[in-house]
Amino acid sequence: MSELLFDVNLQQLPDDFLTGDWHVANRVLNRTNPATTLARAERFHLEPGRVAIQAPGQQDVGNWQVQRDTLLNRPYLELNMEQEKTRALVTRLRRSRDGSSSQLSLYFQSGMEMQLTRP
Repeated sequence: MSELLFDVNLQQLPDDFLTGDWHVANRVLNRTNPATTLARAERFHLEPGRVAIQAPGQQDVGNWQVQRDTLLNRPYLELNMEQEKTRALVTRLRRSRDGSSSQLSLYFQSGMEMQLTRP
């Protein structure tokens, strides 16, 4: 990704900045069960209200929404999948000016950290 990316103010993050096809660029599992679809995920497809996760030989679908804490207005990505329900703090989002390239950093309840990229 050679395009210049800019940090997005997470307190004003529009939900539609998260939609699209994401590739898992990096992950740290920590305490996460390494056999789950989420822990093995290679791709995320987020469309309004729906999510599909693809891992080698596995797939999981469900819905998602952004929730915010009341104190700091930090965005959390809530995933309600067929196989798993979890929540991840959006720790960083970087985007190109035209929105064609993005990097998204998530920190899950289990301690797993994941960086997603688009395209």
